[in-house]
Amino acid sequence: MDAILDFLGNLAWWQWLLIVVLIVAIRDLFFNKKHIITRNFPVVGHFRYMLESIGPELRQYIVANNREELPFDRIQRGWIYASAKNQNNYEGFGSDRDIYATNYIFINNAMMPYRLPENHPNVNDPYFLPCAKVMGLSKNRRRPYRPASAINVSAMSFGSLSAKAIESLNRGVKMANAFHNTGEGGVSPYHKKGGDLMLQIGTGYFGIRDDEGNFSMDKLVKLCEDNPQIRAIEIKLSQGAKPGKGGVLPASKITKEISEIRHVPLNKDVISPPYHSAFTDVPSMVDFIEDIADKTGLPVGVKAAIGKTIGWKQLAELMKETGKGPDFISIDGGEGGTGAAPPSFADHVAVPWAYGFKSVYRIFKDYDLTKDIFFIGSGKLGFPSSAIMAFAMGADCINVAREAMISIGCIQAQSCHNNTCPTGIATQNKWLQRGIDVKDKAKRNLFYFKNFRKEVLEITHACGYEHPCEFTMDDVNINLSDQDFTKTLADAYEYHKTKVEFKGMEAIQNCPYLGGNYQKEKSEEDVKKDTVRY
Repeated sequence: MDAILDFLGNLAWWQWLLIVVLIVAIRDLFFNKKHIITRNFPVVGHFRYMLESIGPELRQYIVANNREELPFDRIQRGWIYASAKNQNNYEGFGSDRDIYATNYIFINNAMMPYRLPENHPNVNDPYFLPCAKVMGLSKNRRRPYRPASAINVSAMSFGSLSAKAIESLNRGVKMANAFHNTGEGGVSPYHKKGGDLMLQIGTGYFGIRDDEGNFSMDKLVKLCEDNPQIRAIEIKLSQGAKPGKGGVLPASKITKEISEIRHVPLNKDVISPPYHSAFTDVPSMVDFIEDIADKTGLPVGVKAAIGKTIGWKQLAELMKETGKGPDFISIDGGEGGTGAAPPSFADHVAVPWAYGFKSVYRIFKDYDLTKDIFFIGSGKLGFPSSAIMAFAMGADCINVAREAMISIGCIQAQSCHNNTCPTGIATQNKWLQRGIDVKDKAKRNLFYFKNFRKEVLEITHACGYEHPCEFTMDDVNINLSDQDFTKTLADAYEYHKTKVEFKGMEAIQNCPYLGGNYQKEKSEEDVKKDTVRY
């Protein structure tokens, strides 16, 4: 035995390397039954799998050009990163986009831009861009709500996102006077850092369910009473990532904290059904909405990715007859989002945002209901040009999810579904989360929102308007094909949005329902500090 140990101790490093290679080769040749490549090409075949495993990173940083990556290319991510860091987000030497590509957006500027009058709110605060409509006012809800920001954080649950990521976003929206959609995972301590909340109710009723998993009105009412920062309630019918499909929260991801927040058991998979148990059809859904609104006093709306439209026609008809129904409607794009989903759902179920929004808005316009409904757009709209198009089509505000994640450090590693997010944003791994500095990331989320709103306002003024709600379907063109060249949105989508009642930014600034923590008065020093960007 001593002789063997002496022999092994005298081996050089390269001899050890040869032994390891020999063992791997023997394993590949005689014991490997699963992988053809390594069985046919022992040892060297492993390099194929190693390269495949880092393929996304190689393409992202080395192979793909600035405009090739999906879902967000390098230029788009670069704009968000620069805006979030309050750095130079300009580009030089002209656009490198293919401006003749189908669906390319052109915004029609005016000969004479809008000139801000003296003492206009945007003179002192160039980032002030609240919503032109008020949620719940037309139905006389007890607590109407006007979001103080036209861009807000879309639904992402604690559980899918880490505690530090949720806290960063909530602290960011507090400073940006925006609201934060909780996602269907319930209200966590990390949502309670001062930002306005939109509480989402999913099919699992997490946080507001009884022991059998059914919806509990008593728990919802108490939750809203204990958390006055909840300003609106959104009932999720479906989401863009997996429309019509429920979710599974594996037991391995359910920590004690998540179990308590969601009111679900430990050590057991939690399955969200694809449908709600609290209602079964459109009339019972409307009754459910009215019951929640009556007991909480809050505006209540629905969120969905769009496929068939027959249900929306039934809803519009019922709302016209009874005067009851949702205060707001959130339209999600069917392209998928932060939620993990089978490719068959993310790629093929439900239509993209623009098509879905067009279909739903036209239905409610036909029933003369669009003035009373607050429309929210969600689905890759976190860029000024896309937002302008959405406003022109009839959206009243924009919710962003992945763009908000990018603003706090997401690198589009696309590992949200396997708990290995390298930035710690979409994982419950404590070691990976430790890299997030909440104060720094909250500030980046703030600057992304501020610079986003500032550019939207600048484009709005360039087109001769004071507020983006004034955009019409004739103000934006879209490329269709080589023969049609470009058409206005009105010609392409065959409708005109309903004119939004707008009495000026000053009236909005003084609105009693204005949300967030917006402070009208700002010192000259603060304004100067906010304006300096480089």
